[in-house]
Amino acid sequence: MSQRTSHGAASGPKILDGKTLSRAVARTVTAHVTTLSSKINRAPGLAVILVGENPASKTYVASKHRFAKECGLETFDSHLPASVTREELAAVIEGYNHNDKVDGILLQLPLPAPLDGSEFVRMIAPEKDADGLHPANQGLLLQGAPAPRPCTPLGVMTMLDLAMSDITLGETTTLADLPRASLAGKSAVVIGRSQLVGKPMGFLLLERNATVTFAHSKTTDLPGVCRAADIVVAAVGVPRLVKRDWVKPGAIVLDVGINRLPDGKLCGDVDYDDVAPVASAITPVPGGVGPMTVAMLISNTVSNCARRNGVVL
Repeated sequence: MSQRTSHGAASGPKILDGKTLSRAVARTVTAHVTTLSSKINRAPGLAVILVGENPASKTYVASKHRFAKECGLETFDSHLPASVTREELAAVIEGYNHNDKVDGILLQLPLPAPLDGSEFVRMIAPEKDADGLHPANQGLLLQGAPAPRPCTPLGVMTMLDLAMSDITLGETTTLADLPRASLAGKSAVVIGRSQLVGKPMGFLLLERNATVTFAHSKTTDLPGVCRAADIVVAAVGVPRLVKRDWVKPGAIVLDVGINRLPDGKLCGDVDYDDVAPVASAITPVPGGVGPMTVAMLISNTVSNCARRNGVVL
């Protein structure tokens, strides 16, 4: 059951726990799978394509597979050797495009050289795009039209809803319990401009009526730009870049970065220990945005299934 509480910088930040929030997504998705299965006489299907033996990619794929199975999806797996040809990989994608039991196709990136990931993402049928990265779906995002949204920015928006609510996540919480935050009058800075995170992140914030600034390596006075924001999203891939004096007291800080240090430890793009005392809410790394990215990929697949079959969830 959800509980209500209040947080602020004076009493310490609200820690945005992505693992716990992803459980609320799982409960929501599981209920949607039950509804869909009763209407279309099958479970939503996720096809996962892994090329090569990249350890990080194998770990990510395994976590997505577990989440999908837990929520009741049917999964289809293709693990291809790094030596796979362009034609062979294209044929696997095309097979899933034509498989009516598949609602979401995940091509795990990066692909081993010389394969070009963006070329193969474009081969995925847009209505089966689980990652929200197909150019057609990026165009629909720009228009504000229904389409799968990129998973990481979508997860960040859900964490922002949590940050701006007075909800404490419980063992029965679903996304229906989480109010949709209005960002009207709020200023947001997105550090990073990648197609994967930075650019779609900015447009999702715009959809909620935030005033958005895109910042990057060429931005003059990056600390000053960040310091003026109510919401800071760091997605640039530089360990502990964002410091305390970059952050306005009471700001919400969402750290998308995940960097491995020479000692093997993981850290984000935000210097967590330095910034946490002045933030009203902050994501840890690891355990923050990462689990939400996995959860939103499965949620996208179920939403794809509903759209493809004309079911309103």
